[in-house]
Amino acid sequence: MRAHDILNNPFLNKGTAFTMAERQELGLIGILPPHVQTIEEQAEQTYQHYLMKPNDLEKRHFLMEIFNTNRTLFYYLFNQHIVEFNPIVYDPIIADTIENYSHLFVDTQYAAYLDINHPENIAETLKNAAGDRKIRLIVVTDAEGILGIGDWGTQGVDISVGKLMIYTAAAGIDPASVLPIVIDAGTNREELLKDSLYLGNHQERLYGDQYYDFIDQFVTTAEEMFPKLYLHWEDFGRSNAATILDKYKKVIPTFNDDIQGTGIVVLGGVFGALDITGGKLTDQVYLCYGGGSAGAGIASRVHAEMASEGLSEAEAYQRFFMIDKQGLLFDDMTDLTPAQKPFAKKRADFENADDMTDLLTVVKTVKPTILVGTSTDPGAFTQEVVEAMCANTERPVIFPISNPTKKLEATAEQVIEWSDGKAFVATGVPSGTVHYQGVDYEIGQANNALIYPGLGLGMLASEASLLTDEMIGAAAHSLSGMVDLKQPGAPVLPPFQYVADVSIKVAEAVAKMAQKQGLAQAEETDMSKAVQDLKWYPEY
Repeated sequence: MRAHDILNNPFLNKGTAFTMAERQELGLIGILPPHVQTIEEQAEQTYQHYLMKPNDLEKRHFLMEIFNTNRTLFYYLFNQHIVEFNPIVYDPIIADTIENYSHLFVDTQYAAYLDINHPENIAETLKNAAGDRKIRLIVVTDAEGILGIGDWGTQGVDISVGKLMIYTAAAGIDPASVLPIVIDAGTNREELLKDSLYLGNHQERLYGDQYYDFIDQFVTTAEEMFPKLYLHWEDFGRSNAATILDKYKKVIPTFNDDIQGTGIVVLGGVFGALDITGGKLTDQVYLCYGGGSAGAGIASRVHAEMASEGLSEAEAYQRFFMIDKQGLLFDDMTDLTPAQKPFAKKRADFENADDMTDLLTVVKTVKPTILVGTSTDPGAFTQEVVEAMCANTERPVIFPISNPTKKLEATAEQVIEWSDGKAFVATGVPSGTVHYQGVDYEIGQANNALIYPGLGLGMLASEASLLTDEMIGAAAHSLSGMVDLKQPGAPVLPPFQYVADVSIKVAEAVAKMAQKQGLAQAEETDMSKAVQDLKWYPEY
C-alpha cells in the first residue's frame, strides 16, 4: 500500500502520530511534519480548533472531517466529550445535514448506496463498500420516516452513519466492523425531486412487491456475505417498518430502533419512576400520543412487559390508549396500521366517542397515569393537559420524547412547573437541569443511545442467533440502579454522561439472557468476559 493510500484510509491513518519507525517502514518520511505527536496532543489540538467554529453546524462539519480522515482520533476525542459532541454529530444537528446532504456532499463515509432499480447490484455494492473488512453490524435505512423531518431519500444515509458513530462511541464496537447503508427506493418529497443537485433517484417511492423483493434479496445477500451479522433497521416508514421487522426477527439477529429501541428506553424510564413511587407497572394506564412506528413500538414493548408481569394480553390492552392524527383510535377506522390495530378501542364503549379527537378530552376521559409523546406536535402537552394528568395520579409519568427540539410536545421545564414538581419527566432531546422550588430536577433523556449500543455489543459478543423479547426486557431492567433514587429531583433514566457504563451493563444483561435461552453461539462462555474482550478502544 502506498503512503498516500494509508493517509487517505481513515481506519489506518494516524496522521502526525506515526512514529519515525512507522514512517520509515510505510514510506511516509518527508510527507508529514517532522514532530511526532501523541494522540493526546492531537486531540487537544483538534478540540481547540473545534471550539473556534462559529455554530453547531460548522462544528459538525469539522468533526466529520476528522471522522473521514482518522477514525481512531475521532473516537478518542468523542469519548472525551461525549455529552458535548452527541447532539452535534447526531441528533438534533444531524437533521440539518440530512436536509442539505446533496448540496454539501463531500465524502461517502464508507457507506453503501443500494438502488432499488438495480437489485442485481446488491452483492457488488456490499462487496465494494466493505472491502476486506469483516462486517459485523449494519445500520440500514430507506429514510422514509426520519423522526421529526420525514422522507429524505438518499440523503438519509447520514442517519445510518450517525447511528453507527454512537454504537462505537458508547459501546466500543470496532468502527472497521460496521457498514452504513441507505436503500434508495425513491422519495415523495417534491423539493428533492425538483432539485437538480439531489443525488438520489429522481422518482417517487416504490412500494409493494418490488420493494419487498428488494429487501428480501438484500437481507439474503448480506447474511451470506457477513455470517456473523447483526442487522439494524432505522427510520423506515410506518407502512413498512413493522412488516419488515416481523418478517425477519424470528429468522436472523435483527433490530428496529424506532420500534424496539425507543420502547426499551421508555420502559426503563417507567421502571425508574416506579422504583421511586413503589408502584406496579400492571396498575398503570398508558396513553400514547402519536401512533407512528415509534409510538406503537413503545406501547407494544410496555404492553409485553405488563403481560410478563401477570396480566393477560387482553387485560393489558385494556390499559392502553392511542391517539394519532384521527384522535383516539377506534377499531372501526379504516386507515389503522397493523401496529395500531391492537390498541384501537370500541367506539360503543365511550359515551363521548365523537369528542375524543383532542388530547385534553382523552386525558380527562381515560385518566392515564403515563403519557408518552412521539407525535412531533410541538406544544401539544399544554398546561391544562399536564394539570389533568396530575388529577389522575399523584406522580404522573410524562415523557415528551419527540425530536428534534422544535418538535417537543412540551419542555421539561414546562412539565415540572405545571405539575408543581410532581411529574416524572424524560425528554427525547438533551434537557438541562430544571431548578424549581429549591429542587434541582435532573432530566433523563429518553435517548435510544442508552440502549441500542449496549444491545448491539451484547448481541455481537454472544453471537446470539436471535434477539428475543426476553433479551429486550433484560436490557430495559438493566437501566435500573444507576442513579440515586433517594435524591430529590433524581432522573428516571441514567444521565447520558454515563452511557459507556450503561452500555456495558446492557450488553452483559443481553448476552447473559441470550446464553440462558440457548441462543449464544460464541466460543467464550463467560458473557461478561466476552463483552469486555469485544470492546474496541480508540488507541494507536
